[in-house]
Amino acid sequence: MEIMRVRGDLVCSQRVDGLQHASLRVLENNKGVLLVATDPVGVPPGKWVFTNVGSAARLAMPDVTTMTDLTICGIIDDWDA
Repeated sequence: MEIMRVRGDLVCSQRVDGLQHASLRVLENNKGVLLVATDPVGVPPGKWVFTNVGSAARLAMPDVTTMTDLTICGIIDDWDA
């Protein structure tokens, strides 16, 4: 798992079937790299989150057949970055 910050929403009107209607967020990791994650939690921009990466990221989605390798697992309520 990694801690990342949500930078914003990513809106895609055309998607592969494996992404269905998953919400997408742009995240920034500790090196400043921007990544795209599925978001089953509903996180607003600016919040810190913890994520699951790799094949285990699918297990954090309501539908484990969703094609993802980065998923937001929860919102961090209190953390000093």
